[in-house]
Amino acid sequence: MGSVYKRGSVWWVKYYRHGRPFRESSNSSKITEAKHLLALREGQVVEGRFAGLKAEKIRFDELATDYLRDYRIHGRKAIQDAERYARVLLQAFGGRRVMDVTSDAVQSFIDRRRNDGAANGTLNKELGALRRMFTIGARQQPPKVIKVPPIPRFKETNVRRGFFEHDAFLALRGALPDHQKVPLTLAYWTGMRKGEILQLQWDQLDWDQQLLRLHHGTTKNDEGRVIPLVPDLLRVLTKWRERTLLSSPSCPWICHYGGRPLKRLTRAWQTACKKIGLEAKLFHDLRRTGVRNLVRAGVPEAVAMKISGHKTRSIFDRYNIVTERDVRDAGAKLAAYFNMESPATDELSAIEDGHVLGTVETQ
Repeated sequence: MGSVYKRGSVWWVKYYRHGRPFRESSNSSKITEAKHLLALREGQVVEGRFAGLKAEKIRFDELATDYLRDYRIHGRKAIQDAERYARVLLQAFGGRRVMDVTSDAVQSFIDRRRNDGAANGTLNKELGALRRMFTIGARQQPPKVIKVPPIPRFKETNVRRGFFEHDAFLALRGALPDHQKVPLTLAYWTGMRKGEILQLQWDQLDWDQQLLRLHHGTTKNDEGRVIPLVPDLLRVLTKWRERTLLSSPSCPWICHYGGRPLKRLTRAWQTACKKIGLEAKLFHDLRRTGVRNLVRAGVPEAVAMKISGHKTRSIFDRYNIVTERDVRDAGAKLAAYFNMESPATDELSAIEDGHVLGTVETQ
């Protein structure tokens, strides 16, 4: 059983968890406040929700620090994204006690981000980071989080559907500087991620077998892959290799500029896209295009997923975009099948004569 007692003009409470005594000030001169605090603590102890007084003093900043440290410890590749989410969350909750980040506080954060114009996809990433921070804090010993507030997830209706038709790809390649034609061609024919492409080294190319080998630990899901080199891609890589041996023979990187590895593609990409009227295109549209090209070519979906590096069918299906041209092609195939299987011409003419849909009487 707990008790209340007075120190000077302030009432204190004493209670036990696992036989260990805890003493806490009610910060009030009223005994009713102390009794209310005692009842609260005894209820938390019984329900297993009391983690100790230290947890109630933890600031949100500690959760953000632990979240980023977890990314570094486990070698997660999206550390820059995590840092961006952490900055947004610290602007909203930095300096607060963790116990004060309630469901109301989360809802207020969502409301502010909506006013800032944040889309559901962006909100889901930021709220996912918040959820991860609380999860890490709750798992620590002793725990830094007593209770995780409800954190919603929103339906994403702003999923991009962009892709490149072959003529647009050729036009963009013609507008880009030579050193950026290589990552463009790699992305178009393979569906590789930009980060994977920029890490590629020459020793990953198997010229004899005409294959590109992605090593374990260098991809987003850490699994190795083997990717075929189609003739156009092989031709571009061969010519680029010849130029690299002349200008930067010791450069190990496939995507480089003057022997230094490429870090970003933004400026040249935007300039070239604007030049040919494709301002809305993103580099990631090439990944969707690569997946669609594989499926259109008749590659079995299990093999296509291996090549593109998709582990879940739902994401792969989202990238396998059906275009108006696909629909028209399906209509043409249906028409060809109908013509092949159709009845005699005189039976078809019956539709025109009204024998099937009904005859229109005329005066």
